[in-house]
Amino acid sequence: MKARLGMSPIAWWNDDLPELSEDVSLEECLRQSRSAGFTGMEMGRRFPRDPAVMLPILRAADVTLCGGWFSGTLVDDELAANQDRIAPMIALFKAVDAPCIVYGEVGRSIQGDRSRPLATKPRLSDDEMKAYARKLTRFGEWCADQGMPLVYHHHMAAVVETEPELDAFMRNSGAGIALLLDAGHLAFAGGDVLRAIDNHHARIRHVHVKDVRMGVIDALDRTRQSFLDAVALGAFTVPGDGSLDFEAIVGRLARHGYEGWFVVEAEQDPKTNPPLRMAEIGYKELMRVMAASGYTVETQGFPKGQ
Repeated sequence: MKARLGMSPIAWWNDDLPELSEDVSLEECLRQSRSAGFTGMEMGRRFPRDPAVMLPILRAADVTLCGGWFSGTLVDDELAANQDRIAPMIALFKAVDAPCIVYGEVGRSIQGDRSRPLATKPRLSDDEMKAYARKLTRFGEWCADQGMPLVYHHHMAAVVETEPELDAFMRNSGAGIALLLDAGHLAFAGGDVLRAIDNHHARIRHVHVKDVRMGVIDALDRTRQSFLDAVALGAFTVPGDGSLDFEAIVGRLARHGYEGWFVVEAEQDPKTNPPLRMAEIGYKELMRVMAASGYTVETQGFPKGQ
């Protein structure tokens, strides 16, 4: 089985908490990640949106674009509005041969609002969840028809956060929308990562190997502290530096035949957790657990000949 290892630039630049950012260029971010061993990078705010500009940067760094976040609003808004907003991203991702776009629901979400405690997260009724899941299925099918797969990111402080919410979303949606499994977000929400893999493996098409510091999470006062407070306190980290058993997680994905990207997404303070050092820790741990699970990790970065 084959695997590819990527990173998210959120370790270098945090869009929601600018104070948790290093003043480094895109080129330096890519250089550090590649020097640690990673061959892919998800898109962040310092990436150009013109493929003619982006491709030479990726080529020079020997890194491929392995995904990127789209802030969706389908819980409240119509398909057409989201189709219009995602269309330029689809064109860009096709031009640079990215594998997928990550759909993150920001409608009603409190993930970016530091004044909103975790306990005030939005919740959907059964009927709302059914309608939402059907709408996401149609949106995913439309994106696929345009030539770009969509993967759904369950997320803390959003309408699909907990394991029961994820189960309900998956039960009421169809094959037209694939799943991004994020180990850290599910563990933060109190879910069982291995059980979620067993239940939803057939639709997992992208994986975020985000680790968590459960000591930080368990100490949170969810009636007072927000998702961003948790991030600032260090709730997230890279594999090998946190509380999750990634040998078990990767092994369970391997048992179900998952092949594709494993992306380290670990937002934390780069001053106390230097991104290059953390990337090296995450890469070393992932290579260990990949070998234990029978994966062959592809080492080629930017495709030759492009």
